[in-house]
Amino acid sequence: MPVITDPIGYWDHYATGVQDETPEEALKNAFGWTQYDGHGPGDEILGNALRTMELGSGCGNAVAALATKGIDATGIDISPAQTTTARNRWRHLPNAHYLAGDVLDYLTGTDQQWDAMYSIWGALWFTDPHAILPAVRDRLTPSGKLVFSHAPAVPGSYGIQGMYGNGFTGRQTWIYRWAYEPDTWSDLLHQHGFVDVNARVESAPEPDNVGTLIVEARRPA
Repeated sequence: MPVITDPIGYWDHYATGVQDETPEEALKNAFGWTQYDGHGPGDEILGNALRTMELGSGCGNAVAALATKGIDATGIDISPAQTTTARNRWRHLPNAHYLAGDVLDYLTGTDQQWDAMYSIWGALWFTDPHAILPAVRDRLTPSGKLVFSHAPAVPGSYGIQGMYGNGFTGRQTWIYRWAYEPDTWSDLLHQHGFVDVNARVESAPEPDNVGTLIVEARRPA
């Protein structure tokens, strides 16, 4: 394993392990809100958005899937490797746009707005909610929708959590993520000005398996 020296290097390395799919398979499976193929909601959960932004767009499949429907779809990812892969694979889609950079830096530095913003096991999980939620709210159009998903919190283990990118014997490079129960996510979203919040854990196909946290919320009209 190569030595990872910073968070961007971690996500670039992660990109090398992403399973390769044909374009047809990639579009079919693009909206995997859950970790189980063919399980859970699809892109209909975003509503009738005409302009969308994915926070942590990875290899760009979800952005591409929306673009094929005529939606002006943008994705941003901290990994230059992921962004290059997305641009190369989906450059034939004029409505698909891919940006490389830090999500929070970008959102706080732009005046653009989107009808829907979403994060599929992506950047919203890995960013302090007290920083990213107000940034997202300000970049949504009135009544615009936020949707995100990630693993549910381990019972009794909440808030900021860390992991070492090089394991316990390698160079010190760490990644943070934030884990909360649905009720806490609901409170955080209301605190930062969102309405119509629906935070829940989608059950796994097998009842004893790990479910998926899925959260929906809107900016007030």
